[in-house]
Amino acid sequence: MKAEYLTGNAIDLLETGSEFFPALIAAIDAAKREFHLETYIFEDDATGRAVAGALCRAAQRGVAVRVLADGFGAADFVTTLRPQLEAAGVQVLVYRPEIARFRLRRHRLRRLHRKLAVADGCSAFVGGINIVDDIDAARPAPPRFDYAVRVEGPLLVPIHATVRRLWTLVAWAGFRRRLRLPATSPVTAEPRGSMRAAFVFRDTLRHRRDIEEAYLEAIGKAQTEILLANAYFLPGGRFRQALLAAAARGVQVTILLQGRIEYALQHYATQSLYDLLLGAGVRIFEYHYSYLHAKVGVIDCCWATVGSSNIDPFSLLLAREANVFVDDREFASRLRASLETAMRDGASELRREDWERKPWLQRLASRLAYGLVRLMIGIAGYGGKH
Repeated sequence: MKAEYLTGNAIDLLETGSEFFPALIAAIDAAKREFHLETYIFEDDATGRAVAGALCRAAQRGVAVRVLADGFGAADFVTTLRPQLEAAGVQVLVYRPEIARFRLRRHRLRRLHRKLAVADGCSAFVGGINIVDDIDAARPAPPRFDYAVRVEGPLLVPIHATVRRLWTLVAWAGFRRRLRLPATSPVTAEPRGSMRAAFVFRDTLRHRRDIEEAYLEAIGKAQTEILLANAYFLPGGRFRQALLAAAARGVQVTILLQGRIEYALQHYATQSLYDLLLGAGVRIFEYHYSYLHAKVGVIDCCWATVGSSNIDPFSLLLAREANVFVDDREFASRLRASLETAMRDGASELRREDWERKPWLQRLASRLAYGLVRLMIGIAGYGGKH
């Protein structure tokens, strides 16, 4: 389904948890009627407890607070923070609860990966930041590098509707009749700014390829520059060909990728594409300053996206994801400047000659990792044509 752009929005870029969490907690504390939160991870750490505390305060003053967490990413949440939230009056649902955590099942990879919040139908947050400490106390390092946006204006209508729809679906599937939503819930959709933007989500029914199609449309129209930052980058054939075609027609394609090894399988699988990309003139930067968790992009002067969707099979084919696509020069310029700073101060460019000098074992590992990812996608029910 083609992305539907709406005008009149105010969209603020939030960089890392240092900007996102204070804004999120302030929105919870200001909520008067209802607050919805969806997250992949909800950790019992300092950040998770701060957010949980704000949610409890809201529920205790009469706000209808609803939390939907993923059953795999937030598996520990069920026994840690969930009891505290429910005792305070927060309504909690778990998306696809994990019954056997170490058993490989066909639907295991189909997760709730999006991160959304809606306050009173007046403001929303969309992005890639989980409810978890930015800094790992066991491995002191700078904060994870990620983004979110705060949205006000007409774009609230589809965001709010999407959150309500999934809550209803999960409540119905779990026979939780008492958690059903009221028939209607007001949304403040009056213009709050001048930005033109679209809210695009991925699910397993009518919107299976919407995020990928929005990317492909923008890449196909690119004239001067494509700048992508992605934590887990393993695009399928159509996406790869679109990037290669853009580079062939003279567009400068630059990709900021994970430099540290957080998940070895994804890390080495991504490297299997380096020969192809570098050979086509694509510039690759590896981010080493901290863990890269961003899922954003800027194309030419005006188009930008921020969201939860990586450019890999798990996000584009399996998980529930959500991105905001913004057609606005000022917003795109700010995101581009932030990415340029990250590349300058926290990343190093990998040139073709540098990659060709890498040990053969590393290059072999990347091919093996790529093959294993394809096998996992096959188990999940998707063939090679995807």
